[in-house]
Amino acid sequence: MIYDSVRKWIYRNARPLEFSLWRFLFENGSQDAVIDILMQYQNEDGGFGHALEADSWNPASTPITTSHAIKILSKIGFDETSHPIHQGIQKYLSSDSELLEYGWPFTIQSNDDFPHAPWWNYSEEQNKKEYYGVTAELTAYILKFFPLDMTIYQKAQRFADVMVKLIGENRSYGDMGLEGLISLVETLHSLGNDDYDYDVLYKKLAEKVTQAIEHDTEKWKYYGVRPSQYIQTPNSKFYPQNEEIVKKELEYLIDTFPKDDVWGITWTWFENMERYEKYFSISENWWKASNAIDKILFLKNFSCLQEA
Repeated sequence: MIYDSVRKWIYRNARPLEFSLWRFLFENGSQDAVIDILMQYQNEDGGFGHALEADSWNPASTPITTSHAIKILSKIGFDETSHPIHQGIQKYLSSDSELLEYGWPFTIQSNDDFPHAPWWNYSEEQNKKEYYGVTAELTAYILKFFPLDMTIYQKAQRFADVMVKLIGENRSYGDMGLEGLISLVETLHSLGNDDYDYDVLYKKLAEKVTQAIEHDTEKWKYYGVRPSQYIQTPNSKFYPQNEEIVKKELEYLIDTFPKDDVWGITWTWFENMERYEKYFSISENWWKASNAIDKILFLKNFSCLQEA
């Protein structure tokens, strides 16, 4: 059974954070265990660093790593805003740390001082191409959890208006942008914000999701975008028009599951490998654990684990 094999691998190889996530998602583990470990990655300024996002070993707080922490909190459904972990995030984001006129940057300068994948090299040009995802994710978090009278809340409202308008444009949002925009629209919708036509927005997002998915499954062994990046459950608004390709991914995961291991990752640190090879080998293992959890959850959500 794939589940049993992955479970053993996680118990033997995962870092404490992914181990606690596994326990919470599949074995009735506690939220507290995940929170206690996640807080070890949180800095005094309230943001997150320390290779929580495993391709960047920058110990300093960064917008993208803080966004990664927020996704973990969402995954375990932890919404207690009075808790120190949420209070810290509020402190970090309300300080405007790293915030630029157009949003939060994808990379920051201190990334270059520590082992990292090349896409985390500091680059102003890259920031202007890739800021959409992190800005949309942090904007969604602020609108969901921050008091309305905070200055950063007003800024987030403006960012939301700009981001929503971008959905109607024919442009690239970077590797993580579309996922962030989906999160933002879902948050606005859940909050009952009636400033937008959600039927239109979801239709446009659905078109972009279908276009973004790599339909040639042979390319998935490299870095093709798979359906699960946007569609994690049958309840997804993007599932009906992508049902066949989702089915192919479910079959693909079962067919490609390796013996005595878990699925590998589809990237390296490329031109940064020579300098940081030993760090990548550690990060690779962290990513394998994280991705294995996501893949098992994906299979479970579509009732495919018993077939594995």
